[in-house]
Amino acid sequence: MLKQIAMLTVAIGLFGATAARADAVIPTKDIAGARDNALLKRYDGSFIVSYERLAFTDFKVPLSRLEKAGDDQRDRMNNQVFKPKKEIEIEGARTRIAYLLPAGRSPLEVLRNYQDVVKEAGGEILYTCKKEECGGDPERSSEGGGGEMSLMMYFVYANQLKDADFSNGKCALTSHVDDQRFFAAKIPQGGGDAYVTVQTFQVEDNLYCKAFNERTVALVHIVEPKPREQKMVVVKAEEMARSIGTTGRVALYGIFFDTDKAELKPESGPTLAEIAGLLKNDPKLAVLIVGHTDNQGAFDHNLDLSRRRAEAVVKVLAANHGIDPKRLRAAGVGMMAPAASNDADDGRARNRRVEVVKLN
Repeated sequence: MLKQIAMLTVAIGLFGATAARADAVIPTKDIAGARDNALLKRYDGSFIVSYERLAFTDFKVPLSRLEKAGDDQRDRMNNQVFKPKKEIEIEGARTRIAYLLPAGRSPLEVLRNYQDVVKEAGGEILYTCKKEECGGDPERSSEGGGGEMSLMMYFVYANQLKDADFSNGKCALTSHVDDQRFFAAKIPQGGGDAYVTVQTFQVEDNLYCKAFNERTVALVHIVEPKPREQKMVVVKAEEMARSIGTTGRVALYGIFFDTDKAELKPESGPTLAEIAGLLKNDPKLAVLIVGHTDNQGAFDHNLDLSRRRAEAVVKVLAANHGIDPKRLRAAGVGMMAPAASNDADDGRARNRRVEVVKLN
């Protein structure tokens, strides 16, 4: 029954799209602009149906099965959240590629071939699982709500995909899945380790994507070590003062935390020093330090996380910069005051910020 409901949800979403319907067709070439990543060549005879590359982002690699996170934790689609007890978070250039494999190739056969490529490159398999052993709903892709989160949803949700509705890419990554297989690995590189995840499965659909039925899809993520481009200029105390004088607040992006953590990273030092300078230049000024998050994760969790991050800033300003704690007050608003849309990575990056708000 849940499976039928989820398939109906996909159909409703597709009917609501403005794009003209065009059922999935077996491709004869890659989609425009797509290309293999040099670290992980394709299975012979397969074609790229979905592709996205980001020059720099963060990425989580599961190293154990997904476990139920708690009855009160729901994702953006009202699914029960599942998380691995063991994972690693990395940063770098991320490539996401979905391949449609030739007919007659099983998910296991394709997975083994990718593992061979990793081993030939001197890599190490870190974690592997199959079907329900991976945790979460083993028949769900990136689409669906009101049930249990899937393994694919750990990486991407349907509304984050850049593929057009009814396209081959959307069909490959939003249809139901069968015989799911997965592994995570690392491959040594000159600047550090690259990380790879490969999820293979067969497509199940009886609507627009039925041309892909019993065909294997390989969803590949590759994160290459790459230093972040330092383009964010530290906001000086004088600029903070001008913004606060004009609008009563200033948004800061030079305060850094690891994903889902509230411990300040060393790179935050210059911006914290400028906040301290702002307060020392105006001894009568009292401020709110307000933490903001994007909409990834449960509402209550983000609310608590943003508050703890604000408290971490207050603690450092008082302990390391000699600011009177009575002039500082921490607050967290989670995802409630976005500065941009949460539908894309750049918008979510703008929403992850700390704001200094004038109190008196």
